[in-house]
Amino acid sequence: MNSLLLIIQENQMLKKIPLELLVWTGALLFLAFTKISGISHASLCPLDILGLDWCPGCGLGRSMRYMLQGDPLGSFNQHWFGIPALIILIYRIIQLLNNFIINLDKPIQF
Repeated sequence: MNSLLLIIQENQMLKKIPLELLVWTGALLFLAFTKISGISHASLCPLDILGLDWCPGCGLGRSMRYMLQGDPLGSFNQHWFGIPALIILIYRIIQLLNNFIINLDKPIQF
């Protein structure tokens, strides 16, 4: 009986985890642990799909990946805004995590 109550309580806690926290954390973990290669990749960029050669965000993900792997010069060479974007995302993750911890003991509102 006690284990059943514990499972129910854990599920209640899991329901409180913000989706945004999971997405940003997962994205940064993906960038941190994937290998950097010079091989071309498929793009989700709408400007690239339309056939335009230049995009203001081109290289931003690679820039954050280089920074997460400890190469600030490579990061800056890929995109100048990669380091500030990474700082902003880490700050946002900390905000979401703090809100999650603060609201752990409050009941779920639907």
